[in-house]
Amino acid sequence: MDKLSNVESATIEALMQEKRHFEPSKSFTDQANIASKAIYDHGKDYVSFWEEQAAAITWRDQWTSVLDWSNAPFAKWFVDATLNVTESCLDRHLETRGDSVAYHFEGEPGDSRSITYAELLKEVNKLANGLKSLGVEKGDRIAIYMGMVLELPIALLASARLGAVHSVVFGGFSADSLRDRINDAGAKVLITCDEAWRNGNRIPLKSFADAALEQTPSIEKVVVVKRTGADIPMRVERDIYYQDLVCEQSDELNAVKTSSEDPLFILYTSGTTASPKGILHTTGGYLVGAAFTHKNVFDIKDGDIYWCTADIGWVTGHSYVVYGPLANGCTSVIYEGVPNFPDKDRFWAIIEKYKVSQFYTAPTAIRTFMKWGTSYPEAHNLSSLKVIGTVGEPINPEAWMWYQQTIGNASCPVVDTWWQTETGHIMISPLPGITPTKPGSATIPLPGIAVDIFDDHGTSVGLGGGGYLVLTEPWPGMARTIYKDPQRFIEVYWSRFSNSKENKWIYFAGDGAKRDEDGYYWLLGRVDDVMNVSGHRISTLEVESALVDHHSVAEAAVTGRSDLTTGQAIAAFVTLKAGFQGDDALIAELKEHVATKIGKIARPASIVFTDELPKTRSGKIMRRLLQDVAEERKLGDVTTLANADVVHEIAARVHASTTAKTPAPD
Repeated sequence: MDKLSNVESATIEALMQEKRHFEPSKSFTDQANIASKAIYDHGKDYVSFWEEQAAAITWRDQWTSVLDWSNAPFAKWFVDATLNVTESCLDRHLETRGDSVAYHFEGEPGDSRSITYAELLKEVNKLANGLKSLGVEKGDRIAIYMGMVLELPIALLASARLGAVHSVVFGGFSADSLRDRINDAGAKVLITCDEAWRNGNRIPLKSFADAALEQTPSIEKVVVVKRTGADIPMRVERDIYYQDLVCEQSDELNAVKTSSEDPLFILYTSGTTASPKGILHTTGGYLVGAAFTHKNVFDIKDGDIYWCTADIGWVTGHSYVVYGPLANGCTSVIYEGVPNFPDKDRFWAIIEKYKVSQFYTAPTAIRTFMKWGTSYPEAHNLSSLKVIGTVGEPINPEAWMWYQQTIGNASCPVVDTWWQTETGHIMISPLPGITPTKPGSATIPLPGIAVDIFDDHGTSVGLGGGGYLVLTEPWPGMARTIYKDPQRFIEVYWSRFSNSKENKWIYFAGDGAKRDEDGYYWLLGRVDDVMNVSGHRISTLEVESALVDHHSVAEAAVTGRSDLTTGQAIAAFVTLKAGFQGDDALIAELKEHVATKIGKIARPASIVFTDELPKTRSGKIMRRLLQDVAEERKLGDVTTLANADVVHEIAARVHASTTAKTPAPD
């Protein structure tokens, strides 16, 4: 997305139509946190709206102004205010819910532990004092490379307690990825684990970290959590076990005062260039946005048990496992492992065990559950669920319907959320007590959020049109910059539709979208996930949704491949549900199904059946690699894949098959 000039000029076409819709039930609306649509009108004055929401946060010194946009696109929210985020997340809860559980931890091998708010504060203080003894001061960067264990949120909070800046690197990343992120941040301390459990296997995190640390001169100390108790090499002058560091520390510590605009964390996202982008988020505005959206999108109440399945290594984990839930005094579940260990019902067993009331997961996971069948969730009591949500990518209508009916028992509101690492918190989503939902649509922007869809010339496409998703006004959780590269921040996110001479600043999200006649937003994926077939700009998501709409298909991915006649032809890769056999007859049936569903121009030129699709460790389909396969060219980097072997298997099938001739557009 760094080279915005490469984006095609034609507007993305809106092909699929979805007529099903679901009204909030009266019983849900009657008890909802937000039960009146008047809040949308109230949110139009977004500065005043967010100032009101800030009352939910504990501040030390009040702001002199809510928003300073004079140096756009570098915003300042709650100017001159001071706070420490951990006081909102921990200290203030002691009187009212100190004995309430903050986290139920479920280890993949079956071990479990629950920690109250009072206990969590003590553990955070112990680690913060330990880090302080290692020389960590306000503004220092702390790299964190761990599995999903309780010490992970404790590490984030201990960093924030000291006014340090944490940079979490997903535990599935390679040593090279860790090295690059440590060096870019200039991290002083690394916190990691001896090993992590994943799919019944031990992942040697300390070994990967040691390889990275061979080229990370800024690291002075390494703190190692004993998770499996493996015998690992420890460098005496540098490495110290977490348990040894905290055992003699005081469980009391006054939190360091920070400015609302002091950095809280850096989170790296991959760029189209070789170097990752360090997205920097600050303190006050981020916490206001995370707390408001968590409480109201999920309709959080006292006594609820909330579970977001995201890894804390991603922004979803930062905002909706750590900061949002803790700011709201919520009880959350943290699960260490994968959904199919020891069997494919692990998620449903956890929901039943803890009586989870709000469940937030990814469309990729939902489609996998569909492929596994209904017998696994049906074996468990899921009646505790009240709200179910999706995050990470657009969800196709059939997966939405399966989720609503099978997991939500056709009664739970589904909150399909759109947001990004860069936005910090949810931007488009239903409010479950007042927003009618449509399968596959994130619905409408939340109060206080200004969203539009532009064509290539920066003009709003209006109702019924498709184009580029943009944000037209600042919001409190917005990223402040790319760490150490403010010019890149402007070029990547703010240059396409902005006019600095007129002081008109428009954030380009990099996603395609359409808006239906009711004003509902339908996300179409990244703009580089768009195919140009005979001059028509067709979203990969719409073709994938049409394929998954067929009763035999569990999951699908499509990409464009070069074609002399049409410019690009559509190549589809399909995973079938159990009991279906991929053959020529089904290929023909699926092609016709797509043509009927969204138009003949979108009919795939080729379909390859595969048991799995290539996915990153976070569950996202790697269409770039599928395009390499479709073009029969050398495969790109596969080191970030969770299932690298599958790409080579698909490539072998493509090479062995006779590629169908691309049909001329009808």
